Amino acid sequence: MLKVRRSSLYTLWFGWYSRRQFRRYFNSVCVFMPPGVPDMDPGTPVIFYANHAYWWDGFWSQLCTEEYFHQNLHIIIEYQQLHKHRFFTRIGAFSLDRSRPRTLPATLRYAAELLSADSDRQNALWIFPQGKIEHIDKRPLFFFKGTASILSRVIEKTGQIYLLSVVSRIDYLEEQKPELFLSFRAPLLVTAENYSGPDELTASMQSITESHLDELTSRISDRNLDDAKILLKGGSSINRRVEKFRRVLHLDRA
Repeated sequence: MLKVRRSSLYTLWFGWYSRRQFRRYFNSVCVFMPPGVPDMDPGTPVIFYANHAYWWDGFWSQLCTEEYFHQNLHIIIEYQQLHKHRFFTRIGAFSLDRSRPRTLPATLRYAAELLSADSDRQNALWIFPQGKIEHIDKRPLFFFKGTASILSRVIEKTGQIYLLSVVSRIDYLEEQKPELFLSFRAPLLVTAENYSGPDELTASMQSITESHLDELTSRISDRNLDDAKILLKGGSSINRRVEKFRRVLHLDRA
């Protein structure tokens, strides 16, 4: 298992690099977030679980952490991918190797230890329970049960944990560059009293993510975007630069 080797300096650099990349490749990054989501009790750990449809997922989790949450970010990445991109361990990533089932319990224990560790900031884990990149519109979703296993271990140590659904979708609207849409649900506080077990919890997470994705798709197709927060605005695309050039030369009056 590749473990976290966090570097504050590297995290600062990666934040700058991520924003630069988003501005280059996207027209905007838009976020739907209920009021109060960033105001979770910092003494209670949180698991963000998300669909996994894009290569960009690890980047925007870091971006949201910097902008909204200021937490100790941790993220699980498949061993084969993290082995090729070890720099992610510097910002809080660690590996999970499904090709070696005997290593999975140690990885789950490690994740629970990270979430339960003493800290003056909230401990957070971003996880993609599909385990691999799949098409955004694939249904039904299939989630592995690792999230539920981590959650139950954390509850044994801390008594409670937040569980929060977040979904993403990349779509083209009126611009040459695509838009990245992120949507958060209100956090669910899970305790020993209301924890329903791994099977029921995993099924619930799958159902919530499917309905959450459908809700986001409907918002986008209906252009119901007024309450979206612009997290980041990209550089002007070619069509906007051409329009500006025409205005400067008064060619739009011809």
